[in-house]
Amino acid sequence: MAMNIKALSFNHRMISSSTRQYPTTADTKLGTASVVSMLMIPQTPPASTAFTLNNPLPKVKSPVKTVDKNVPGKFGIFGGKYVPETLISCLAELEAVFDFVLHDFEFQEELTTALWEYVGRETPLYYAGRLTDRYKNSKGQGPEIYLKREDLNHGGAHKINNAIAQAMIAKRMGRKSVVAATGAGQHGVATAAACAKLSLDCTIFMGATDMEEQASNVLLMKLLGAQVEPVDGTFKDASSQAMRAWVGELETSYYLTGTAVGPHPCPSMVREFQSVIGKETRKQAMEKWGGKPDIVVACIGTGSNALGLFHEFIKDENVRLIGVEAAGFGLHSGKHAATLSRGDVGVFHGAMSYLLQDEEGQILAPHSIAVGLEYPGVGPELSFLKETGRAEFRTTTDKEAVDAYRRLCKLEGIFPALEASHALAFLEKLCPTLPHGTKVVVSISGRGDKDAAIVSQYQPDQHNGSMSP
Repeated sequence: MAMNIKALSFNHRMISSSTRQYPTTADTKLGTASVVSMLMIPQTPPASTAFTLNNPLPKVKSPVKTVDKNVPGKFGIFGGKYVPETLISCLAELEAVFDFVLHDFEFQEELTTALWEYVGRETPLYYAGRLTDRYKNSKGQGPEIYLKREDLNHGGAHKINNAIAQAMIAKRMGRKSVVAATGAGQHGVATAAACAKLSLDCTIFMGATDMEEQASNVLLMKLLGAQVEPVDGTFKDASSQAMRAWVGELETSYYLTGTAVGPHPCPSMVREFQSVIGKETRKQAMEKWGGKPDIVVACIGTGSNALGLFHEFIKDENVRLIGVEAAGFGLHSGKHAATLSRGDVGVFHGAMSYLLQDEEGQILAPHSIAVGLEYPGVGPELSFLKETGRAEFRTTTDKEAVDAYRRLCKLEGIFPALEASHALAFLEKLCPTLPHGTKVVVSISGRGDKDAAIVSQYQPDQHNGSMSP
């Protein structure tokens, strides 16, 4: 069954209308991945509603270089709300509550207390002395490496910063239950913990394969009282299923997103609640050496961790922002998750951003040894930072990430998540190019005990490539 709807032609130079046929079931298979989006929700949008799954049109760069401050949730052409009419009023209500709590003293005081007493903030800005020594030249000169220790948060990752804040919002809105999707399980654990603390029912959707690979996190979610629902597919499929579950109970449930993707205000909420990472980093840098970092580096899946670190420094043009994506088996292998490095612009899960898609505009299945980086899109704000050139985006292969994981274990006695290991791996390429004394901060987005078995059993595949520039 298919429906005729008017679709925007997102060619970034002109907007035209055309009539196309779109699939309306989540089981439709096109290319290498399941075609899934909120279009699958039983809802007939009016003729005025433009909603597309992907961009099946010519792939060209956008000339838009500025943010339209009069359109909340838009970053140049990126972001927006490409959703069925059913969700418009719900998202508007969420946006209104979000705008209110940003300036509400009572909410902010409660959140600050939770971050300090429950989450365990502030997290250390740790000088990695032995890792620093590794990158010194024959004259004993090189950059100084600092690690922002988000792995020390309650739950073992940065995800709790956002989860506790959004759970508080759900409580304020009178919602009784929370639904969420998770890939590596860190957001699922954070959401389950926040819901347990605030007495909210919690359902977590997770890809069946991811559940097997991240069994320890599944166990933690269940111990925290969450119901974990397996989904056929990966994180993107779990996200679609969580959205459908939310739409079925809009009046009583709350969709707690942990990623910087989706329709407005979801990406802005996640970035705002994760920005504590960068704010602390600035403060701690001033205390340690009396200035700002010269370079900040973070891994990128959808962007919650990277934006949490980057956002504080976006206006500091002398601070380099470097995001590291998953190159998987290599950028030319077809098995990677390097959306910003190899993707094109389209609409997916309710917002316009960069996507991994084929020539027909259908979503390609991403790959990374780090499950938390396996998503075929990226947040609209990061897409804008790419377009404007404010941030740099590089890639790291599976093998290089595993090597970086082992390296940090042996040199610093710290086991980083495989996601964060992608950022650490890029130091091998970055550090030899830096002047002596350059201050580099790397975000350790999560702890790696969840990945220990994967790393210990890892065997380099013959198709694994080397680091891409």
